Amino acid sequence: MALENSKEKNFSDWYAEVVQKSEMADYSSIQGCMVVRENGYGIWENIQDAFNAMIKATGHKNVLFPLFIPKSLLTKEAEHFAGFTPEVAWVTKGGDTELAEPLAVRPTSETIMYESYAKWIHSHRDLPLLLNQWCTVVRWETKATKPFIRTREVPWQEGHTVHVSKEETDAEVMLILGFYKKILEDYLAVPVLIGKKSDGEKFAGALYTTTCEAMMPDGKALQSATSHNLGQNFAKAFQIRFKDKDETEQYAWQASWGMSTRTIGAMIMVHGDDKGVVIPPKVAPLKVVIIPIAYSKPDDAKKVAKYCEGIYAKLKVAGISVKLDDRDDKSAGWKFNEWELKGVPLRLEIGLKDIEKDAVMMVRRDTGVKNSVAKEGLEKSVEDELEKMQKELLEKAKKARDERISDVSDYAEFKKVLESKKGFVRMSWCDERECEEKINKDTTATVRLISFDDHHPKHKQCGHCGKPAKVTAYFAKSY
Repeated sequence: MALENSKEKNFSDWYAEVVQKSEMADYSSIQGCMVVRENGYGIWENIQDAFNAMIKATGHKNVLFPLFIPKSLLTKEAEHFAGFTPEVAWVTKGGDTELAEPLAVRPTSETIMYESYAKWIHSHRDLPLLLNQWCTVVRWETKATKPFIRTREVPWQEGHTVHVSKEETDAEVMLILGFYKKILEDYLAVPVLIGKKSDGEKFAGALYTTTCEAMMPDGKALQSATSHNLGQNFAKAFQIRFKDKDETEQYAWQASWGMSTRTIGAMIMVHGDDKGVVIPPKVAPLKVVIIPIAYSKPDDAKKVAKYCEGIYAKLKVAGISVKLDDRDDKSAGWKFNEWELKGVPLRLEIGLKDIEKDAVMMVRRDTGVKNSVAKEGLEKSVEDELEKMQKELLEKAKKARDERISDVSDYAEFKKVLESKKGFVRMSWCDERECEEKINKDTTATVRLISFDDHHPKHKQCGHCGKPAKVTAYFAKSY
């Protein structure tokens, strides 16, 4: 059960090993595709539940559109199509019959959804249209794939909304960006920076893109969720128009937004250790595991078993996700290692000494700290410890993230920090695409975000080209 690779010494191999051994995901015979296993999918279900509650409370509804997109639809918005061409998988035959028109296997759903939107929307009374779908998309990646982080088939959600004005669309973009930040920080305990993408990094066909950027322990940034103002580009391509209150016909404004199982990969990387994954309590499919200490005398074994069953029932009634691991073919130590590997937040060890005290031994997965906790009021003690763990995981991750943010004033310092310390490099920048392309060619780093908070660059000149600085940008190498 033990991991052969160290997170600190061999991060990439550690990640691949921990994902498999913790039963988060497995490799498939289809190159570049993963099987999301029970432990991983349980987390995804909890993310779905939390996000659905947020969007449904604000009037959004879930739908499901076709998997296949006719080529003529996919090519309607030129910039959008050009951005996806290298990654599109095509269906050209149905059985033995050549298709009259190739069908793209959904790389994203703008085009197939907007064909319907044009039929459904006629008046300002039909707006806003607030729809989301949970599905998978296919991006035929040619780069090295990594479970959850980069795969050819990606489980995700994609929201596509239609509005009467730019102002209303801007508000939608920021609303969803806030929801994503909440999912990542309050549920997955992964701290993120939010901001705007550069023109070179924005979504193909968008007016602008906003992003949640996380920092991984190996110093690489991970784009964790994005929210886009699409402007009227797609509305014009698909003729999504409505009659305004004054009866004049207008092109609609649109937003789109997406988050995938990549967020689970971020969680594994940020919190995992050399014992396995560490799952934050709010998204853990199983929050508590009870492990009886085995005894050779039948009476002792029965006494422990009965006590454990009572603890299990007590927590179950309280609505806490709990498992009693009473397998008789595995030692307690073996079980400790297995559940640590799988990342269960709390372990309750119970032996005769604990029963004598009318207590249990509570062990935190992240810290390994053990505490004897009274049976009386155990439900609250468990809930309090889970809440404490959730909070402390985020605090620890924020501290690690902040240590990987470096301010630089010139390009020599930029390159030195990028190679030695890695992480986010914050620099005053001219906001010009040519400059970004030169930096990327030289270092492989990109602008991960332009901060919403740093309205005025610290330095008057761009740290790279010397032109007047317009923004504060966060650069990093990324996944």
